Amino acid sequence: MNPSRVALAATALLATATLAACGSSAGGEGASAAGGGSKSEVVLRVPDPGNNGFLALGKKDGSLARALAAVHAKVAWTGSAGPFAPAAQALSADQLDVAQGSITSAVAALAQKPGFKLFAQTAPDGIGEGILVKNGSPVQSVQDLVGRKVAVSQGGTSEYLLLKALEKNNVPADKVERVYLRADQTSGVFNSGQVDAWATWNTFSTPAIANAGAHFLVNGKEVGSDNYAVWAVRTGFADKHPEVVKAFYSYLHDNGLKEKADPAAYLNVFTDSGPTAVTPAEKDVAVEVARQGATADVIGEADITRFGTVAAFFADQKVTKQLVDVKPYLLDLAGLAGGAK
Repeated sequence: MNPSRVALAATALLATATLAACGSSAGGEGASAAGGGSKSEVVLRVPDPGNNGFLALGKKDGSLARALAAVHAKVAWTGSAGPFAPAAQALSADQLDVAQGSITSAVAALAQKPGFKLFAQTAPDGIGEGILVKNGSPVQSVQDLVGRKVAVSQGGTSEYLLLKALEKNNVPADKVERVYLRADQTSGVFNSGQVDAWATWNTFSTPAIANAGAHFLVNGKEVGSDNYAVWAVRTGFADKHPEVVKAFYSYLHDNGLKEKADPAAYLNVFTDSGPTAVTPAEKDVAVEVARQGATADVIGEADITRFGTVAAFFADQKVTKQLVDVKPYLLDLAGLAGGAK
């Protein structure tokens, strides 16, 4: 997902070669700052935020760079914000330092051999994600999905939302055909009617609702979603540079609140035309989703419990081969940061 929950930039997979080329030497350790005896300047590699959201504005106005400079660090915008699965691989391969995804995607990635920990959470998006159908579709209820095709991205938000909806409505999962597609390749399939529904999140639901005559059959709130957005940091980076993680977290928290208060100011940061631009029709949808959203915050005990619920659900649904214990991969940011918000 995008660094901002309402970012509408086109999603692209993180290119490994590009990440490696953009990354600094010594696993993210930058060159020494000017002046003998000064602290080494650390490079924080962050997925490029695209055209929307507070990180895009932070790139444009230099505010993130200034926040990191206070802790002798600088930002390197690397690759593109996109699905968490390739980002998790890049974190584990020391080609990226931080990335945002969903807790559902994180659970799937943690089932592998992760090289990252989770350090912040944003409460589930109740109205911006769910199961889309076209206006006028014969699918009027979740029960109507029986015998039909639903586009999902495997092992993350999309598959989770569909399975949650089916469980809540007592529909056996094997009665609905899951069509596995990359999220950024699904709109054409959905618009052409090759699938009957599409489980997705706000990056893709906003343009579909605004431009393609779609609506939510059910949204995240209605299916009882625990699908937090989470921020991950490369384990080696967090161990060496806790002060940089603290500064980055504080920036996320504070600027997320600003965006929530005035979402329209964070749309079309670099351009109001072209494929990454939010159209006038999309703007109203995006603003409403952002206003009802949340900002990044520390991971508390209640959040940890809900993370565990997601992990148990994925194990029960055979999305993961076994139950994933999320707790060992959570960073105690409050302790690490010495009293972070």
